Amino acid sequence: MTYRGRFAPSPTGHLHFGSLVAAVGSWLCARHAGGQWLLRVEDIDPPREMPGSAESILAALPAFGLMADGPALFQSNRQAAYDAAFEQLKATDQVFPCWCSRNDLAGGLHLDGRCLAAPSPGREPAWRLRVPDIDVSFDDALQGPQAQNLRSTAGDFVIRRVEGYYAYQLACVVDDASQGITEVVRGNDLLDSTPRQIFLQRCLNLPTPSYLHLPLALDGSGRKLSKSEQAHPVDPTDPLPALGRALAFLELPVSSTAREPGDLLDHALERFDPTRLPHCSERMAA
Repeated sequence: MTYRGRFAPSPTGHLHFGSLVAAVGSWLCARHAGGQWLLRVEDIDPPREMPGSAESILAALPAFGLMADGPALFQSNRQAAYDAAFEQLKATDQVFPCWCSRNDLAGGLHLDGRCLAAPSPGREPAWRLRVPDIDVSFDDALQGPQAQNLRSTAGDFVIRRVEGYYAYQLACVVDDASQGITEVVRGNDLLDSTPRQIFLQRCLNLPTPSYLHLPLALDGSGRKLSKSEQAHPVDPTDPLPALGRALAFLELPVSSTAREPGDLLDHALERFDPTRLPHCSERMAA
């Protein structure tokens, strides 16, 4: 099967260093395998989106030498696909409506496949996936063997919110399958989501790709860079400094003679071995 990787940013801001690391890592893995690198804009949460963010990110990537093999897929255009997956889960009784508030669940109660609150007339419910007492295991190509008891860790998690928006877990699974993704390369902050996605793939009879989770970029205080005040946008008008820092963060060689982003990437790609990426779960950004 042809290798197909992807970079899937959420349009909540401009491209920052942590996202650039994920983009560079996924691009290198795809090119190293002689495969394709695709883009997906995960714009399914309108309240969190920043106007112009998607356009800004998509315009910045080519400036860093990161050229995709086709147009970006926008999740905001994928409602029909998510509806179909949701109806498939409903038809097999794998989801249930839930009117529980956060206060109802504050004590860590598990729903055990049913809502604890009484139906509320006139108020839309969230929809949750029924999660059995099951251990989901997988081998991460960088972080090693992983195992999670889905019931004790995630419980019956939401796949469609009260507002009618589909949750990230469902949309991600449906679109990875639709785009034919064979390996998901992304930041380590999403490692914990992978067992839920694998379980959803099984529920929907979808293929499971391989996974590789890159170290998470932290600021000087140990906070995730995307949530930090230090998460300034990278500058696509002067791409070499940020691109060089991203390669160094991944412990890849940085050419001292490169004058173009493509030269920096080609130099790193010639020496790239995904098994030699840093195996730590997080690192301080330079």
